[in-house]
Amino acid sequence: MLVGREQELGDLLAVLSARPAVAMIEGEAGVGKSRLAGELIAQPDLAGLRILTGYCQPLREPFPFGPVLEAVDGLRGYTHPFQRARLSPVTGMLRDLLPELSEHLPQSPAPTGDPQAERHRLFRAVREVLAAAGPALLLIEDLHWSDEGTRNLLSFLLSNPPANLAVVLSYRREEVAGGVPLGRAYRPPPRAGSIVVRLRPLTLDHVRTLATCILGGSVPLDFATRLYERTAGLPFVIEETLRAVRSSAGGVPLDGAAARRLLENAEVPVLLREAMAERLASLSGDAIALAQAVAVLGTPATLEHLREVSGLGDERCRTALGAALDRGVLHELDECVYGYRHALARQAVYATMAGYERRRLHVRVIEVLRRLDPPPLVRLADHSRQAGLTEDALRYGEAAADAAVQVGDTATATHLLQRLLNDPGLPAGDVDRLAIKLGEIAHTGLDQRDPSTTLKRLLDDPRLSAAARGEVRLFLGWMLIRQAEGLDEGRAAIAKAVDELEDRPDLVARAIASLALPYLGTTPLARLHPWTQRLKVALKSVPEGELRMSLLANYLPSLVTVGDPGPLRVPDQASGPGAQRHLARLRCNLADSCVCTGRYEQAGHLLRDGLHLAAQVGATFVTSTGQATQARLDWVLGHWDGLDERTLRLLEEYRDLLPVASELSLVLGWLATARGEWEEAESWLAGTGIAVPQESIIPVALSAFAARARARLARGERELAVTDVERGLHVARTKGVWAWTGELVPVAVEALLESGRAEEARRLLAELERGLAGRHAPLAAAAVRMAGGQLAQADGEPAAAHFEEARRLYEELPAPYYAALAAERLMLSGGAVEELAELGDTFAALGATYDAERCRHHLRTLGVSVRRGRRGYGDTLSPREQDVARLLATGRTNREIAGMLFLSPRTVETHVARILQKLGKHSRTELLK
Repeated sequence: MLVGREQELGDLLAVLSARPAVAMIEGEAGVGKSRLAGELIAQPDLAGLRILTGYCQPLREPFPFGPVLEAVDGLRGYTHPFQRARLSPVTGMLRDLLPELSEHLPQSPAPTGDPQAERHRLFRAVREVLAAAGPALLLIEDLHWSDEGTRNLLSFLLSNPPANLAVVLSYRREEVAGGVPLGRAYRPPPRAGSIVVRLRPLTLDHVRTLATCILGGSVPLDFATRLYERTAGLPFVIEETLRAVRSSAGGVPLDGAAARRLLENAEVPVLLREAMAERLASLSGDAIALAQAVAVLGTPATLEHLREVSGLGDERCRTALGAALDRGVLHELDECVYGYRHALARQAVYATMAGYERRRLHVRVIEVLRRLDPPPLVRLADHSRQAGLTEDALRYGEAAADAAVQVGDTATATHLLQRLLNDPGLPAGDVDRLAIKLGEIAHTGLDQRDPSTTLKRLLDDPRLSAAARGEVRLFLGWMLIRQAEGLDEGRAAIAKAVDELEDRPDLVARAIASLALPYLGTTPLARLHPWTQRLKVALKSVPEGELRMSLLANYLPSLVTVGDPGPLRVPDQASGPGAQRHLARLRCNLADSCVCTGRYEQAGHLLRDGLHLAAQVGATFVTSTGQATQARLDWVLGHWDGLDERTLRLLEEYRDLLPVASELSLVLGWLATARGEWEEAESWLAGTGIAVPQESIIPVALSAFAARARARLARGERELAVTDVERGLHVARTKGVWAWTGELVPVAVEALLESGRAEEARRLLAELERGLAGRHAPLAAAAVRMAGGQLAQADGEPAAAHFEEARRLYEELPAPYYAALAAERLMLSGGAVEELAELGDTFAALGATYDAERCRHHLRTLGVSVRRGRRGYGDTLSPREQDVARLLATGRTNREIAGMLFLSPRTVETHVARILQKLGKHSRTELLK
């Protein structure tokens, strides 16, 4: 009986009944993902679909696409695998990969010689075959174990799924880098239905129901409570535990007391192990040997491989397999492929074996795997390690890491290299080579926190030679400056590496380029000048190539970000994959610098080209920075529709990368501020680095100070707002870069004026004008006019011309939100209040609901009637009631809603009463359910 998953099953069916559709089932090990997927495909509503299933395995090989091809191969079970009579020639790409379907496929097309083109043709072939096989449901289980190629193929497929295809993916979120199963943020196309089902552990009530079903009788609440506490509500652990309890009773139904006694005698960490041990005890010696062979193999296997590893003859192996299947120890996971249903079950059996026996079987597995073509290097490395064959483990592990890098799977490569480097018996020469290789690979990928810990440990390892130490320290420094609270430590490591790399001028130049970056931390720009001068000297002597492109990727954006007025000359192309990766980085870095200073049109062009090139060459870290810049650019350009959802997905993926996560948090903070969601804004802005500016990306931190000060001014927290702007201005003065203050200065002037500190505001404006002299920073230039208007208005002088010019400059950038803020000031200073209603609609169209309500509040204060649509809404909520209901749904109090909508608490109370009456609710609590 399926317990506690009725809602999830219904939601899945509702989405998958209309195709194309994509469903993702996520949850921890043992929470019931496979159980739910199995129940789903058995539903009568999906009876007309062809079910194609593929499984990702825990020992991943750098051989892409395997699970998807396994699923497609399931079509051979159908008499007529394809609904269409003819397939295009591109589907012949699958002929050699799926020989069982060759009679239904056209001849293989001639190779192009271009690996990327070949991969694209393969992707197209898979999509067309799935379209021709439909209506179908593609189920890929355990995506957290997938290789990068499989994730890329699925991303391609899901970006434009066939009209008659449903896709279901299951994965463990905690085992996916960044929590993103496809390796990057996924947004379904508009025509496709989509759902993410997050399976949680069962509640106490559900545990009790499940226990009642399994034990065949009423279960006391205290027993269910203890079971719930001991199993954390994981269905698989509950089921296996209760089956073990029932087995201990000899199949006789247990009453609550007896079940409680058995449960009390079992320790939580070994419940599953004991259950599997009981099952093994009921098997023959041959069946136990076979079960142990499968446990050591680690992945599902054919009967032939099981026979070789177990050492049983053909007939004995078949008999043993039948017994293991009958007892539920093993399962047929695919046609003639056998294994454990869950990794936990395999681990439980593995733990029952003596060490010497495990090693003996690992050696047998190695003998079997060596004969495969190509040899599965990851599995060979793993089995060699567990067999105690250290030299083989090293040889296979390094070869597997190299192979993973070749197909762009840096996560697998870094994991393998770290495992090798954790061996205390690794020879010194191997430590040098592998440590450098780990640094080279890891600093270009997304998983940098764990590798940096490994490298940091190796710097204190006497096996690491002096010659390798500087290189390892440099890679460590590059990774640390991308981590929260690692900036100072990272810069110190890079500076020390410069002294240790005298024999490597290429690496010294790259280290200097990193130390010259102006936006990292609060080090004054003047103190960075020596590094900048050394970088300029190095560039004069470095010829065209990868090294030069690497240096330019730091140097040119640094010029732009500090407002250098010189012409921007970006290389058009680069030769070789290394130089192309740095060209992609150059374009994305330049785009980010342009966004910081207000050169938005240039930023858009650079970002488009940079992200396209980064995707082509597999530069995952560059892609992450470019996507964060795109989110901030979308914020400035007013492209807010769905921006918070897109940004949240990216933040989940890149939360461990400081430059990326802080910028994404900034976008979410500004969005919340514009909507008047003060607590959310405070929470997001805390992730931008403003608490510790010396460890932050300074242009991001300055913008965050501006956002938080604006939010605090809106809440009437004047002194706190002044504190924020003073801290931000202190950072700007310390850095000596005023090109980054375009968002901060207008808020700072407003806060100072409201606090009666007009003279400080005047000095600030003069300071800004001096700081911008000879600099190209369009956003800050517009801020000068905005602040000038604020000061003129405070002095009782004509301010309209200032605000009109500020609006024009903001519109030219373009920055529609800031242009609207300038327009609001203009209308209030010039008396054109009748235009405020239209401006309120402009804010509302952007998504700046708080600013829209402020404009309407101005009108009401001035005695101008504000109409929002027709009168007489009957049982339908009026627009104002919809606004109040939206905030009620977030748990806001009447007073909070009043402040956000510029209403009196009494008016909000009236609206709440009407909303409850129209919706048939009796209380706010009932409304929230």
